[in-house]
Order: sequence, then C-alpha cells, then structure tokens
Amino acid sequence: MKAVNAQSALAVFASPAHATNQLWFYKTGPGEYGEGDRFIGLTVPKTRSVAAEFKDLPIAETYLLGTSPIHEHRLCALVILVNQFDKSKDEKVRKAIFDTFMKLLREGHINNWDLVDASAHRIGAWLIGRPDAMKSLEKLARSKNLWQRRTAIIFTFAFMRAGSLDESLEIAELLVDDEHDLIHKAVGWVIREVGKRDIEVLRAFLHAHAATMPRTMLRYAIEKMGETERKRWMAVKASR
Repeated sequence: MKAVNAQSALAVFASPAHATNQLWFYKTGPGEYGEGDRFIGLTVPKTRSVAAEFKDLPIAETYLLGTSPIHEHRLCALVILVNQFDKSKDEKVRKAIFDTFMKLLREGHINNWDLVDASAHRIGAWLIGRPDAMKSLEKLARSKNLWQRRTAIIFTFAFMRAGSLDESLEIAELLVDDEHDLIHKAVGWVIREVGKRDIEVLRAFLHAHAATMPRTMLRYAIEKMGETERKRWMAVKASR
C-alpha cells in the first residue's frame, strides 16, 4: 500500500467545478492565507472515505501523501494519521504519528485552517501528561507561523476532553491579542467550549479580556450564552 495508490483513489472523485469553488473558499488568491494551494475538487466526506480505505497506510507513506501539493491529498493523510493515532495503544506508534504530524506542520504542509482543525484536536492528546506539554504549546503559540499558532490552541481541545481547562486558558491568554482573524475565531471557539464545561471560568476570562479582545473572538466566545448576557458582554466591548 503506497501513497500513490491513495492519490489514485482520491482522483476518482475529483471535480474540476468543485475545485474552482475551493480555490475561493480556502482563500488561495495572491496575498491570501491559502495562496497558491491546489485542489482537485473532493468533498470532505469523500476524502474521509478514501482515508478509511487506506487506514493501514504505513506512516512513512502517509507522510509522503501529506507532502503533496494537492490539498485533498494532505487532508487525507492527516485523517489517516488521526485514525491510526486514535486506534493505536502502542506508545511508540502514537509518538511516531505525533512526530510525523509535527514534521508536516514545521515543513509547511499543514497550511490551512481545515487541515489544522481536522487533526490537531486529536493528535494533541499525545502531549497530555508530558512534563514539557505547556512548553511545547507555548512555543507553538509564540510562533510567527499562523498555522502553528492555530495548532497550539486547537491542540488544547484534547486536554479539555481529558478534563483539564488550564491549557486552553493559558494558550488563549497568549493569543488573545493576536492580529489574525483565524486566530480570533479559534480562540473564541475554544473559550466558548470552556464555557460549556464551566461557565464561571468563561466569565472570568471575559471579565479580564472582553473590553479589549477582538470583536470576532468575543462573538465566538459568547455565542452559546443567553441573549441578555451576550448583549451585556458586547456592550462592554463597545464601551472601550
């Protein structure tokens, strides 16, 4: 089983018309965050179905698939890695998968929000219980690379699922003043999920930051609150 076999399986579902739409949706124009990316026009469900078909693709071949210039090839590789990571009970295998993910991230192959969001929330579980976990998250959060910063906050979903909110809050604190809209959305999303687990923790974060945090981040964070409370927090923002 080779990466090229997975590429051939993906090509069966290619749609030039859908690929054209993806170029706009994923902001691939000059100066946009996805500049220069290439698509063959697969839907996410089709990509995931091929990933399931190649669930036993060796890690080395999955890495090769993840270095493809074609966006759907890279997404398929990440879904395969996540599926293998979730299934494996072998710590060596899980570490190899995590290391492969990080290599793809550092090399710039994980370079759009959907690629991060489809994988980091599961792969981040490798860091749980590691003595250097926060150091690793903080390093990513301080990166000049947009996708590494988004990975830092999305990684914390794994900690949240395991019952710890501290990592999400600490990384959110580091990113609360980030300049990029895609970080505003990600941080707001994560803080909203913190609020589902402990609304008072969310309120404490908002008391500290609502007046100065980006408006998009605030809107995402308070999305699940009642209308009266949402208006109150937006008024705090408007007063500054």
